[in-house]
Amino acid sequence: MNEPFLDEKRKKIALLIDGDNAQPALIDKIMAEAGKYGLVTIRRIYGDWTTVNMSGWKHTLHDNAIQPIQQFRYTVGKNATDSAMIIDAMDILYNHLVDGFCIVSSDSDYTRLATRIREMGFFVMGVGKRTTPKAFVNGCHLFIYTENLSPKGRPERGGGHGRRKEPRKTEAREPREDREDRGDEREDKAETPRKYDPLPLLKAAFDMAMGEDGWAELGMIGGYLRQLDPGFDSRTFGFRQLSQLIRSYSDLFETRYQELEGRTDVFVRMKEERAET
Repeated sequence: MNEPFLDEKRKKIALLIDGDNAQPALIDKIMAEAGKYGLVTIRRIYGDWTTVNMSGWKHTLHDNAIQPIQQFRYTVGKNATDSAMIIDAMDILYNHLVDGFCIVSSDSDYTRLATRIREMGFFVMGVGKRTTPKAFVNGCHLFIYTENLSPKGRPERGGGHGRRKEPRKTEAREPREDREDRGDEREDKAETPRKYDPLPLLKAAFDMAMGEDGWAELGMIGGYLRQLDPGFDSRTFGFRQLSQLIRSYSDLFETRYQELEGRTDVFVRMKEERAET
């Protein structure tokens, strides 16, 4: 599912965490996600470490060698943490210390930072809640929802043998930023996520990836899915892999496997009777 330039595992990634807007329990999984796209060489977390709500990070920072960056809240309601993180990100960007960024936050304030990183030709991924504003999600090359990293947040697969398992649709929840003492009244911080069916996106990505013989390589489908929706993730619908999600639509798609130079490529085609309708 990766774009070609993301497949080089030796790329260097800067992991920048908004400590007011992230969960310590998920850092191991976030590190693993970022590690899929390169070596996480810069690891920083930003927050006011004099406040009680940051105390839960202590052991997590030690275990993962994450550097805490102190940023006092000089005025209640001002985004001091956001500003410090954005300034550091731009310094890292212009000094060419890394090849890509992983921004951990659900805050819309990082939308322009993400788009600026993309404009400069660097890879950028985001990690945040499903209530993250769509503008920030679309500003990244890809976006990972924290609900997909937590077992409690993953929907269960349903259905029996020989029947298509309908992916469970995402439930809309009241947006609320989990920040303390922010005094921030802005309503554009989060948007209620809409329920959506993955099938229209799967069909659109298939059409974009389809060759003249009617088959599309699974990796290309995944790449186009990320272009259409950076937040697309098969785990949202209860499937660990894209191939499993596609196979759940067995009445619409068929798959075949091809061994080539020690690897197995997966190809997808729409079934004739459904493709004509």
